[in-house]
Amino acid sequence: MTTSDSPPRRWRWSPLTDSSTSSHPPVFTRDGSHFFSIVGTAIKIHSSTSGKIVSTLPGSQDEGHSDIITSAVLNPQNAFQLITASLDGTIKIWDFLEGVLLRTVGIDQPIHHVCTHEKIKDHLFVAAVKNKKSKILYPPRPGHADDVLDESCVVLRVSLKTQGSSSPEKAQKPSQVVPIGKTRATTGLAVSASGERLIAIAGHKAYVAYTANLKLGFTKFVSSERLTCLAVHPFEDYFATGDAKGVVRLWYCLDPKLVKVVGVEKKSQTSTLHWHAHAVSSIAFTTNGAYLLSGGEESVLVIWQLHSGKREFVPRVGSPITNIVVSSPRVAEEEYLLGLADASYAFVSSATLKLSRVFARIRLDPFVSNSWPSSSSAPLAFHQPSETLVLPSSHPSSLQTYSPSTFTLVAELEVSPSNRVSRREDKVLEPARVERAAISSCGEWMATIDRREGDEAFRGQIYLKLWYWDKKTTFWILNTRIDRPHGLANVTSLSFRPGMEVGQVVTTGEDGNVKSWRIRRVRNKKGISWTSRSSFSLRSDIPRHTSWSHDGSLLAIPIGGSVVIYDPNTNAVQQSFVLQECRQPSQAHFIGRSGRYLAVMGGVDLVVWDVLSQSVIWHLKNRYRYTMLLSHPYHDTFITIHSTILDSTSSSVTLFRATSPTPLMEYSLPFGILNIAWFSQSSLPLSSDFSLVALTHRYDVVVMGDNVMLPEDPGASAKALQKGPAVPRRSLFEEMFGVPAITSLSNPNEQTREAMTDQESGGGVTVPWRSSDTTTFFDAPSHLMPPIETFFEPLIDSFLRLRTTDDDETTAAQAEDGVAEADDDMPVDPIQETDLVNASVVSNQAVLGVFVPLFKKMAGMSICPPLLDVACLIPVRRPRLRLPTQ
Repeated sequence: MTTSDSPPRRWRWSPLTDSSTSSHPPVFTRDGSHFFSIVGTAIKIHSSTSGKIVSTLPGSQDEGHSDIITSAVLNPQNAFQLITASLDGTIKIWDFLEGVLLRTVGIDQPIHHVCTHEKIKDHLFVAAVKNKKSKILYPPRPGHADDVLDESCVVLRVSLKTQGSSSPEKAQKPSQVVPIGKTRATTGLAVSASGERLIAIAGHKAYVAYTANLKLGFTKFVSSERLTCLAVHPFEDYFATGDAKGVVRLWYCLDPKLVKVVGVEKKSQTSTLHWHAHAVSSIAFTTNGAYLLSGGEESVLVIWQLHSGKREFVPRVGSPITNIVVSSPRVAEEEYLLGLADASYAFVSSATLKLSRVFARIRLDPFVSNSWPSSSSAPLAFHQPSETLVLPSSHPSSLQTYSPSTFTLVAELEVSPSNRVSRREDKVLEPARVERAAISSCGEWMATIDRREGDEAFRGQIYLKLWYWDKKTTFWILNTRIDRPHGLANVTSLSFRPGMEVGQVVTTGEDGNVKSWRIRRVRNKKGISWTSRSSFSLRSDIPRHTSWSHDGSLLAIPIGGSVVIYDPNTNAVQQSFVLQECRQPSQAHFIGRSGRYLAVMGGVDLVVWDVLSQSVIWHLKNRYRYTMLLSHPYHDTFITIHSTILDSTSSSVTLFRATSPTPLMEYSLPFGILNIAWFSQSSLPLSSDFSLVALTHRYDVVVMGDNVMLPEDPGASAKALQKGPAVPRRSLFEEMFGVPAITSLSNPNEQTREAMTDQESGGGVTVPWRSSDTTTFFDAPSHLMPPIETFFEPLIDSFLRLRTTDDDETTAAQAEDGVAEADDDMPVDPIQETDLVNASVVSNQAVLGVFVPLFKKMAGMSICPPLLDVACLIPVRRPRLRLPTQ
C-alpha cells in the first residue's frame, strides 16, 4: 500500500528560538536605555537593563522586509527613527517609539551595508550587490572565507526622499542615486568622524572617497590579509580594521599628508596591534577614543590602550564574539555590549572589566551544532515537574534548561567539564559531546551519555551519568558517573523504565549488549547511587532502540529481522515477532495505555502488530524512508515522520490510528527534524491532541501539535516603548563625594539612585551600604580608590537616620506607657516654624554654593571672607541621630 498523493496539510507550530543571528552589531538608542538586534527579517528591541525583548518590528499592521535584514542605523536627524536595509533591496524607516513603519525606499539591489552621518542630511551610503541574481551567503562565519563568494558590489549614495508619496509599505524610488565606485564583497562601510571621508573595506583593500566630491571615486589601499571588520575613530580622522590573521591595523590614510605614492599604488602610514590567533570578528572604539576593543573566536575581549599599545583582557565571555558595541555616553557608566555566537548578549563594565550581566533565551550556536557527526543524536527531553526543556547548549559538552512558559533560560548544566579553548591553526579541537539525555517519568532522575572521540594520542571517553533533581535549588546535581558503560563501544539507546518507584535505566551499545542499571542504597552512609543490575546480549546483531510499555512491565527491542519482548524483571523472553514485511526494523513502540499494539518501522516499511493475537494488523509501504515514530501516551494513535531524499530541510508528519492503515491526517513542516519529544501541557492532560517539541535540522526549537497553546511572548509584537524614570547620571561632585543629603526632588530627573531603589523596594529607610554595593565598589582598581580611612564616616552615617517629628511623637507615647528613654543632652536652639526650609526645594547649585567655598577654605585657597556656620546659611532643624530600631 502507498499513502495518498493528496497535498499535505500544515500542522500548527511555534518556534521558541530566533530563526537566525546576525553578524551586524546591535544599535543603541540615543539615551542607551534600549538596543536593537537583527533577527532574520525582524528587529528585536531589548531593554538594556533587563535584556528582555520589549517590542518587535514590524508590527502586525506593517509589512516588513521579505528577506534577511543586513544592516540598521539610527537616523542622525531624528533620534527616534531607525533605518534598516535588507537583501530584498529595500530601505525602511521606522518610528520605533510607536512601532510603525514610516517610509520604504527601494533600489532593486540586495543591500549588505548602510551608513550615515549627521552632516550629510537626507542621504544614506549603501553597499549593494551589483548582480541581483547572485548573493553572498549571509551571515558569513568569522574566519571562514569560503562562506563569501567572489562577487562585486557597488557603493551608492541614496537619497531618502522619494519620487512621490504613497503607503509606507510600498517601495518608492529614491529621488537621487549617485554611484561612487565598485568593490568586491564589502565587509564594512562607515563615514569618518568629520564626515569628510567614506570608508569601505572589501577583500584585501580599503577604499576611501571624499564625501564632498564623490565623482573622484575611491582611492584604494592594499592590505596583506583579507579584511574582516571596520571601525572609525569618534574624533580623529583615522580608522581601524581587523583581518583574517588576527591583526588589528590602524590606518592614517584619511590625512593626505600621510599618503605616499609608490609606483601605481598609494600607501599610507599604519600601525598594527596583534594578539588574536584567529580572524578578528569585530572592533570598536570607546566613546573617548582612548581605547580600542577587539574580539573573535577566542571568546576573549581585548582592550587596547592606543597611546601606549598596552592591552587588558576580559576572558571566558562564554562564546565566540561576533560583534562589539560601546554604550551611549549619556548613561551613567560606559559599558561594552558583546554579541556572542550563541545568540546571547553580554555587558562588560568599563570600570571593573568584568561581565556585569548576560542576556540569553536559548543558547544555540548553529555553526558548532552543525559540525556534530551525523551519527550523533541530539539530546532533547521535557522535565514535567519544572515544565522546562532540556536542550543542547552552544558548547557540545553542556546542556541547558529552558522554560517555554516564561521564555527564559533557567540554567546551563556542564555535563562534561572541558577547557573551552580555540582551535590551533585550521584544525578544530574535538570536544566532549552530550549525545543522549533521558528523564524518568517521576522527574527525579536524568541520565546522560557524553562521549569524546579518541585519536592516536587519546583513547577516547564515554560516560553514563545519573543526575538527581534538587527541589530546593531547582537544579540537576550529579549523583553517579559510570565510566565506559559498554566498554569502548558507543551507546545506541538510553531509556528509563516508567512507573517504577525504584529507578531502572536500560542502555544498548554497539558491543551487542543490553544493560540495565538500578539504584543502590548505602546502609552505612547517607544517600544513594546507581550500579549495574544485569547484562545480556542478542545474537551477533547490534540493538539500537528500546521501548517500554505504558506500565513498564514489558521491554521491546528490535534486533535483526525481529522484535523481541522481554520481562524487565527477569530478562526472560516473553515473545518474539519475526517481521517478514520489514527486514530491517529500526524502531518499535508500544501504542497507547494498554500496550496491546506494537508499531514497527524500518526503511520505507511500517508494520503494526497485535501483541495479544501475535499477528500483523496492517502493513504500509511509504514512498520515502521513515525517520521517526512517536506514540500518543494516552490513546491508540501515533505519528510518523519522513522527509524526501533530495530535500532534508522539510518533513511530513502523518497521523495513524493503530487499527487502520488509512492516515487520519498528514502535515507538512518547513523544516527537518533531528529529535522529537512529548511536550506535556496542563491544559491537555488526557486529550487526543498531540503536543510535541522538536529540534530542527538548523537546531531551532519548535513546539508543534494540534493545539499548541503557549503564553504570548510580551516582546513578540510591535508596541510603543514605555518611558519610565531614567536613572540619572551622577555629576563629578557626586562621583567624588557621594550624593548630597539635600537634593532637588521637584525635578524627577534629579532623583538619586538610592531614592529610586528605595521607592521600588517600598522601604522607608535607605541604606546605601548593602553587601552587593560594597562588593561592587571594591572591584575598582586600587589606584582609583580613595584611602580606606575615608570610608569610616560614610559607613557609620549610612546606619543612622534622621529623627523626624513622627519619631518624637512615638517617643513621647512610649514614655507615657512607662518606657524609659535616655534624653539627649545636645542643646537645640529654638527655631520658629516660619524659619524652616523644605529640604526638597534646595537645588544642587545651592549645595555647591555652600560646600565649594568650604572646601577651598580647608585647602588653604579661600578667596572669600570667613564663612558662617553652615546651619546659618541653611536654617533647618538640627536633627538628633540614633541607630535605627530593628
